[in-house]
Amino acid sequence: MAYELEKRLVIGLASSALFNLDESDRVFQEMGEDAYRNYQREHQHDVLEKGVAFPFIKRLLTLNELNPQDPPVEVVLLSRNDPDTGMRVMHSIEHYGLNMTRALFLQGREPYKYIEALNISLFLSANEQDVKEAINAGYSAGQVLESNINDDDTDEELRIAFDFDGVIADDQAETVYQQENLDAFHKHEKENAAVTHNEGPLLTFLRKVAHIQQLELAKKEQDSSYRPKLRVSIVTARSAPSHERVINTMRSWNIIVNEAYFLGGIEKKKVLEVLNPHIFFD
Repeated sequence: MAYELEKRLVIGLASSALFNLDESDRVFQEMGEDAYRNYQREHQHDVLEKGVAFPFIKRLLTLNELNPQDPPVEVVLLSRNDPDTGMRVMHSIEHYGLNMTRALFLQGREPYKYIEALNISLFLSANEQDVKEAINAGYSAGQVLESNINDDDTDEELRIAFDFDGVIADDQAETVYQQENLDAFHKHEKENAAVTHNEGPLLTFLRKVAHIQQLELAKKEQDSSYRPKLRVSIVTARSAPSHERVINTMRSWNIIVNEAYFLGGIEKKKVLEVLNPHIFFD
């Protein structure tokens, strides 16, 4: 029987998001493909350093403990390497104990072409061009940006944060603000407080995350000692009165988030430093 993906949260992941590939990329850029191939073979068993998305992926995969027989999460490696040069990545995945067994090695071909075939809800890569191609083709994708990685192994919680406009919802309301002013934006949102926003690029991903939250709540009902791992937040520049339409929209989608920050122009960075999400979709 085929392994079904439709009901799972499927992440498509480039090796550049999972690991730090700066050194091997430099070899490829400066010395060419043959030197790169030789370098990867020589260093095949040298473990790659953790990349920006590593803490997020590591914790996401632990959610499969909710149902090992029918795991809710699947992470598929989409690599521009060929199978030969990709061996180092697979060895590194095994070294870190990541339960990732499915991989596509594409030898330079575009990863986005396989997103629909694999039912991928989100594609992550450090390669800006690959992300743009995925987005232009109508898929949900994000470019992971360089940041300091402080992965606390004793912290089992997985914190996912989203901006709202242009991320969970489309940017229709944001356009009012850009074309007119803040007062016009608030007036528009207050008048449309009961009107559900149009879907944004990451709503499907959030819905899959929300489904896993429900699995965690069911687990807690069965086992009072179970501590849910997922914590989902909205961090937005909106403030009252435009907050009401956000909440009504989330209700209409039957999605409950743990926290919402309506900052009204306060710098998000300072709040995010306290919240410390493992990934923030802006």
